[in-house]
Amino acid sequence: MIMNLDEKDLDVLRYLQNDARISNAELARRVDLSPPGLQKRLRKLEDAGVIERYVTLMNREALGYDMLCFVQATLVRHVPEAVSHFKQAVKGMPEVLECYHLTGEYDYLLKVVVRNRKHLEQFILETLTPVPGMDRVRTSLVLSEIKMTTAVSL
Repeated sequence: MIMNLDEKDLDVLRYLQNDARISNAELARRVDLSPPGLQKRLRKLEDAGVIERYVTLMNREALGYDMLCFVQATLVRHVPEAVSHFKQAVKGMPEVLECYHLTGEYDYLLKVVVRNRKHLEQFILETLTPVPGMDRVRTSLVLSEIKMTTAVSL
């Protein structure tokens, strides 16, 4: 269900998307609300699922994850048991940052971070391809990130 957002809600969301560490007092000041009024709006946005969670974005390279990859995967058959098993397996793979179920030539697109070439080889051969029902895997290495954002246009 889509929530009706007024301009104050949108302002709050814009500020939070840019800096989720902004203090409630500063955010209330910027959007011209009292602190209790801001808290009420935040609670409403959280309860409605508009705000899912607050996170810290980290620099993967500073943490030693030098390679960003996109992995396309296809299952042998798209039967409920195979799909369910694949989803559960992927949720337990720390290298997978994101996973999408797709239409088209491949069934899934995984965004994967690994430390180096050897780690990628280990992930593909020892973690991903042994998943029951796996058919094809195609990996693309990211040469450079042109745009990376988590902000939704408001």
